[in-house]
Amino acid sequence: MHEHTPPAAGGPSAEGEKQSQAGKAAQTQAGKDRKISGRGATRVPGGKGRAASVAGVAAGVLILAGGGALVAGGSLMAGPASTRTVPPAEAAVPAGASLGVCPGPARLLAGTDAGTDAQFRPESATAATKVSAAVLSAGGALPGSRLARLDGTAALEISKDPGPAPTAAAPQELLAGVAADRVVDQVSVLTAQAVANQNASAAAAMKYTAKDGDLQGSAAATCAQPSNDQWLAGASTTVGRTSVLALTNASSTPATVSLELFGSGGQVQAPGSRGLLVAPGTTRSVVLAGLAPNEPSLSVHVRSAGGPVAASIQQSVLRGLTPGGVDFISPGTSPAVRQVMTGVDIQDPAGIAALTAQAAYKDAGPALELTVPGAADAVVEIKLYGRDGQHALPSGGVITAKAGSTTEVSLAGVPAGQYTVAASSDVSFVAAARMGRGLQAGQPSDVAWAPSAVRLGSQHVVPVPKGGQRQLVFGALDTRASITYAPITADGKVRAAATADIAGGTTATIGIPEQAEGVDVVGYVVSASGDAAYGAVLVGQDGRNDVSSLAFLAAAAGQETVPVALGY
Repeated sequence: MHEHTPPAAGGPSAEGEKQSQAGKAAQTQAGKDRKISGRGATRVPGGKGRAASVAGVAAGVLILAGGGALVAGGSLMAGPASTRTVPPAEAAVPAGASLGVCPGPARLLAGTDAGTDAQFRPESATAATKVSAAVLSAGGALPGSRLARLDGTAALEISKDPGPAPTAAAPQELLAGVAADRVVDQVSVLTAQAVANQNASAAAAMKYTAKDGDLQGSAAATCAQPSNDQWLAGASTTVGRTSVLALTNASSTPATVSLELFGSGGQVQAPGSRGLLVAPGTTRSVVLAGLAPNEPSLSVHVRSAGGPVAASIQQSVLRGLTPGGVDFISPGTSPAVRQVMTGVDIQDPAGIAALTAQAAYKDAGPALELTVPGAADAVVEIKLYGRDGQHALPSGGVITAKAGSTTEVSLAGVPAGQYTVAASSDVSFVAAARMGRGLQAGQPSDVAWAPSAVRLGSQHVVPVPKGGQRQLVFGALDTRASITYAPITADGKVRAAATADIAGGTTATIGIPEQAEGVDVVGYVVSASGDAAYGAVLVGQDGRNDVSSLAFLAAAAGQETVPVALGY
């Protein structure tokens, strides 16, 4: 750095005036350079830029005649505001309506082409499909809610819009709006509006039953929230097995759906699995055998661009001329390093061994299906927790699931009862558990799939179909969990809650009564504390080999926020 001779007393000379102008120009250039480099110091590489920098530094040391203060040009100047790191601001997202899309009745195919809308005919004269729903109050007010067809017709108003948001006050009594066993003949949609900018706590479930025909048995499904990304595991397209994927668009935006199919031999490259258009307010059905034929274990990854869709798979089995069951496969949780299925009903191990030894019944036993979508194999540890603790699998419980494919693991060999199945690995995977009911070959039987479940939190709404055998099944993994469950009755009241204290590594089964305080039970409000706990509803029919499993939906979230980065 060079110092310049100060001008003579009495005022700046012409030379000093030129130096002052040069210094201002250098400071201006230095500020521009700092903006480009993003740092506080001036540094411009190469040729003319370096010369300008040197000149700016030399001219930057000035003696101001008026005050005699020495200023180092640029070295004491604050950095421009654009170089500061500003944390992202949190922006509140307005709560919207909660949707639950229920699959339509199970039907036999009358002949379809893969990738096109299926043509259906009714299954039998005794087939019936009913939907039950429950909506909880917030701040003493029930949200506006209704159950309707996909096109909005035949609406049942569950509760009216409460109007202006209620003001904060003392805690109000928890109320419920209910729809109990409403007969439906097609896809139905539960809609619940937000209250006080909070998402509504609402859920619905459908139940299909038939006493005759090829689709006799029971099938139940929780009415799912539409999504742009979901996984379904448990389909089969071998002889006698029919899997029909239903894609429902309940939004006002067209959806373009792409399917990824994973079979036992790896990922299936299927023409016609991409770019499936689902118009608003419609359901598109895809026969999976047309995309992936003769697959004993098939998982489907459903992704949609544009509007979100609700996806489910109608799975049915016919063993020769004997009905082998019907079920609706619902989406499970996304790929993760731990997956948990609860409410897995396992029959007598000796009876299962005798049944599955027959050629047509090899898939009649309980099993866990694993899908590894990534490029690395997964070493998976499997644990079964029953009423009295952990039970070991005959296979040892540690298996290798191949990358990019599905792997089936038998769950037979443990005592009869209800179980929680936990699978863990260091590689993300998808899982679902199969269960059956009926041990006599040549007699009608049933099948059900338990998808991987969400961890229980606070205030889950659990609708319960009326009639038959109904059980709440809860599982705790490592340490003790406490679960409260309060019945919702048909008169819209939430009755006194009971508490179940569940030891770690066990599964508890609680029978659901027909009535509470003289009124029909149509659902529960469930909350959990302590260690990780999971829940499901098991549904059966008296005197029949019917079985269905209903997964709990995630609890309604409060007001959500998203990070918003400001910049250009």
